[in-house]
Amino acid sequence: MNAVSWKNKRIGDLVEESYVHAYVLFCFGIKFFDYSSLTLEQVCSKKGLRVEQIIRELESPSHIQDADLPLVSYPIDLILEYLKHTHFIFIKHKLPYMAGLVKDFHANHERYTTIERDLKVVFPLFVEDFIHHIYEEEDTLFTYIRTLERASKGQYNTTRLFYMLEKNSLQKFASEHESHDDEMMGIRKITNNYSTDASTPLHIRVMYNELKSFEQSLMVHARIENEILFPKAMTLESKVKSLYFERAKWN
Repeated sequence: MNAVSWKNKRIGDLVEESYVHAYVLFCFGIKFFDYSSLTLEQVCSKKGLRVEQIIRELESPSHIQDADLPLVSYPIDLILEYLKHTHFIFIKHKLPYMAGLVKDFHANHERYTTIERDLKVVFPLFVEDFIHHIYEEEDTLFTYIRTLERASKGQYNTTRLFYMLEKNSLQKFASEHESHDDEMMGIRKITNNYSTDASTPLHIRVMYNELKSFEQSLMVHARIENEILFPKAMTLESKVKSLYFERAKWN
């Protein structure tokens, strides 16, 4: 599509073509449902934005697929950095976008009235619980693994390491982590598994698509932690314990 075609497209039509366009527009401060009847050029003029810049993003939105990364071959410190970056994207970008879609969701349709009411109650609670879980994971699990990684290289304080090994267990972390693996079950039930049909309003289709996509991202994220991070970390934990107790035996 050439630049002129992009400029003359109505916002509603752009989003109908690809729900990803709704997120790109959101990143530039454009809520698609507020400007659906205007062209991209008209909205940019109204908001003082450079239409060429937005077209570039619409043509090639940057999306790194987790499956494309050889994470299993990464050292554990890079895996932790990757996971922390993903947490940042979730908390600072994806959740605010979805929260805005839920907040501005006005059913105006008896089929969706109950869904609107329930989502507006449940989704903020989900966000609060999710963010708490993420920060707790970084403060406890990630901190412990980083300590193990440094200890495996001989960089540790004996007393602090002993305390960390006594207090923490990766087996326990892994078990607790599994209990958080279906965090969106309630939202899935409310939306009837994000089901839509030809009569479903565009706003709801975009919102359901984002919720479903986010759930899929969480599933991939959980697999990375369960199948790559935890096995590597458990091997590291065993190594550090052996090194520590071997040294303690000679002191």
